[in-house]
Amino acid sequence: MSTQTNTRIQPLDPATASSPAREIFTGVKAKIGMVPNLYRVMGHSPAALAAYLAINEKLEGASLGPAVREKVALAVSQRNRCGYCLSAHAMIATKMAGVPAEEVAPAREGRGNDDHETALLSLAAQIVENRGWIADEVIDAARQAGVRDGEFVEVVALVAALTFSNYTNHLARTPLDFPPAPDLPHKG
Repeated sequence: MSTQTNTRIQPLDPATASSPAREIFTGVKAKIGMVPNLYRVMGHSPAALAAYLAINEKLEGASLGPAVREKVALAVSQRNRCGYCLSAHAMIATKMAGVPAEEVAPAREGRGNDDHETALLSLAAQIVENRGWIADEVIDAARQAGVRDGEFVEVVALVAALTFSNYTNHLARTPLDFPPAPDLPHKG
């Protein structure tokens, strides 16, 4: 994945942004210690940024834990080819969600630690690739791996939130403010 160049939508400066973006930025900085460039781009529409933050905040209380949510983020961002989100979620996964670094590349490829996690990551990847049209066989296999109805819905919500951020980054060419995610090794 390459990083974005030639930014189309300049990130707002949190120090000079007008209300209500400034207040949202202040809350984000208090919570995570920085205002990522993605949020600074989304801040051009405080309503869009507030909606994005709200869905992600609600998903923090989902039945899927932080490590699985971050792995889903990696699988989705890989399919959507979003270098910004791959970089951000690789860092968040390893530094904040307890995902060992050696599990990042398999997650990007849609592979988890067990059948249940792999089914969730595969489901997320297939939702992206097939625009939500999932074959009965995929659903049946996921159920056999232990995926519950609520988890199906949570994966769809995660895909929606990630697609929102992935596509915003594509459109804006958001400047990277996280360590760049490495390219996946090519399989011979």
